[in-house]
Amino acid sequence: MKRLVVLLLFLFMSTGVLSQEERYLSNIKQLTFEGDNGEAYFSFDGKKLIYQSNRGYNCDKIWIMNIDGTDKKMVSPSRGAHTCAFFFPDGKRIIFSSTSHLEGECPEQEVPKGKRYVWPLYPYDIYVADVDGKNIKRLTENPEYDAEAVVSPDGRYILFTSKRNGDMDIYIMKSDGTELRRLTDRFGYDGGAWFSPDGKKIVWRAWYPETEEEMALWKECMKNNYIVPLPLDLWVMDADGSNKKRLLHNGATNWAPSWHPDGKRIIFSSNMDDWREDLKQYGHNFELYIINSDGTGLRRITYNNVFDSFPMFSPDGKKLVFASNRNPQKPRQTDIFIADWIEPEQ
Repeated sequence: MKRLVVLLLFLFMSTGVLSQEERYLSNIKQLTFEGDNGEAYFSFDGKKLIYQSNRGYNCDKIWIMNIDGTDKKMVSPSRGAHTCAFFFPDGKRIIFSSTSHLEGECPEQEVPKGKRYVWPLYPYDIYVADVDGKNIKRLTENPEYDAEAVVSPDGRYILFTSKRNGDMDIYIMKSDGTELRRLTDRFGYDGGAWFSPDGKKIVWRAWYPETEEEMALWKECMKNNYIVPLPLDLWVMDADGSNKKRLLHNGATNWAPSWHPDGKRIIFSSNMDDWREDLKQYGHNFELYIINSDGTGLRRITYNNVFDSFPMFSPDGKKLVFASNRNPQKPRQTDIFIADWIEPEQ
C-alpha cells in the first residue's frame, strides 16, 4: 500500500541523488510527474504498468500506462480510495481494492492523538474489472480491510490481506471470489503476500508481538483500524500455507517483497542500513535489496538518501520498476521509476 510509505518513513528527506554504487541499475527513467504515485506492477507480457496515483484527486485512483510512461489512463471509479492493483495473466482483466461502495468522495482519515504516523486501515473491498475499467465486479463484501491482492501466475487464485477475523492475515481465494482460505493465523501483522513465478511459494512480511507492551500496542491498532511503524520480517511459505520459514530477521522494517523471475531470489525494501544510534532505532531511508529465497546472498541495490520501495521485475528479468522520492524537484512526493537490470556477477 502506498500509504504505508507514511507509516514507515516518518518523513522522507527532500533530495535524492543517484549513486555510482547503484551498479545493478542503468538507464533509470522517471515515469510519473504529477501527484503522489506508488505500487507500479508489470503486466504479464511486460508491456504495461498498473499503479495508483492521487493526481487530480484527493485520494488514490488506479491508472495504467505503457512501460515508457506514455498513454496514462485512469481505470478505476472516480469516487472512493483505491489501492493495490494487479493484472491478470490474460492481460484482459485487472484487480484492485476500493472504497467506491461507500458514501463520500474519499474515506476520512482520523489521526489518533499523539500518533502522527499511522497507516489507516480503510474498509476496502476487492474488485475485478476489464483492463479498461469496465464491467467492474465486487469480489469481497467485508466491512473490514481487504487489500494487497495479487493474482497467481495461472490466473486461478488471488492472494490478499484481510482484517476480517479481527487480525491482519493472508488469505487465498479463487479468482471468482469463491473457496476462501486463511493461510496465516498468528497474532500480529501478516501482509504484502506475493506468489513465486511458478505459483508454488509465497513471500510475505510479518510482525508478531511478543512482550505485553507489544501485544497491547497491536490490540490498540486493531481496535482503532490503524497500524503504527513496526519492524517487519520476511517469511516464505508454500502456496497452501504450510512450511512457513522466516527469511530475514534483523529488527529493521523489511517489506514490499516480490520475486525475481528465476524464482530463486526475492527483491524488497528495507531500512536496515539506516540505524540511528542517537535515537536507538532505524531511520527514514529505505533502499532496495535482493536476497536468495533461502536467506543467503543479500545484496543492496539502491544507494541514495531517500525512499525506494515497491520493486518488481519485468517478466523477462531485464527491467525493474520501483517507487522513489529521488526527484529533488518533488520533495516528499513519490514517483514511479523504471531501470534496466544489470545481473550481478556470481
